[in-house]
Amino acid sequence: MMKQWWARRRAAARMRAEAGMATVEYAMGTLAGCAFAAVLYKVVTSGAVSSALQSVIGRALDGPF
Repeated sequence: MMKQWWARRRAAARMRAEAGMATVEYAMGTLAGCAFAAVLYKVVTSGAVSSALQSVIGRALDGPF
């Protein structure tokens, strides 16, 4: 009886200890996603990439139908 009580108590303590892990993982994933978006924004809005994109879009719009 006492062994079962201790086993349940240890299992409950483990569950409480791991309860915040999902929140931390989501926060780190969100932070990494935001950092990647910021880097991607800087790359896309840079002069060389911006002019290349404008060139590609211009050629696509000027193409024959």
